[in-house]
Amino acid sequence: MAQLRLQSSKVLAVDMAGDSVRAKNGSMVAYDGRMAFKKLSGGGEGIRGMVTRRLTGEQMVMMEVKGEGTCFFADRASEISLVSLHGDKLYVESSNLLCTDGGLRTGTSFTGLRGGASGNGLFTTTVEGTGQAAIMSDGVAVVLRVTPQYPLSVDPGAYVAHQGNLQQHLQSGVNFRTVMGEGGGEAFQMRFEGDGLVYVQPSERNTVGGDV
Repeated sequence: MAQLRLQSSKVLAVDMAGDSVRAKNGSMVAYDGRMAFKKLSGGGEGIRGMVTRRLTGEQMVMMEVKGEGTCFFADRASEISLVSLHGDKLYVESSNLLCTDGGLRTGTSFTGLRGGASGNGLFTTTVEGTGQAAIMSDGVAVVLRVTPQYPLSVDPGAYVAHQGNLQQHLQSGVNFRTVMGEGGGEAFQMRFEGDGLVYVQPSERNTVGGDV
């Protein structure tokens, strides 16, 4: 199995010995050894995956990298975080997914109103199995724990990904900035309940919730 590690906070190094990884198309910045690159359609999920992604609007162009040596990946100087999966599932926006090892499977999942309020589509990308994935964020991602005793509310514009046994829904009402007396912010919040991890970034993407 390929070994994913951080060369720096913004560069992912992947050590391979004849195995493969899937990475965001065009994200390779350097490599040593012998590598072969192949563009994948539909996130590498075959014809069915390609059709599903076109129908859902959750587009993702990946490439398969296979060989012996070390390959380095980066994308627009984004900060990179490594996520370890042990038979569970990671939910992540396709634009925030940089790389997965070859043993992980990707797909799509319906997000409903949460996706619309966060400025993304109604579907999101899933990664599942056992292995490592690398996700990107605008600024260093913060990993927040959710337990049954302590649910978590997140600004949709700061959401990056989540994993574990979590239920999510939108809630409206007083927003973060209004509480701070700044008079503006998101009209909606994402609320997570259950047991798992949520990844948030210290920078907000534009959302359709608008300022209130």
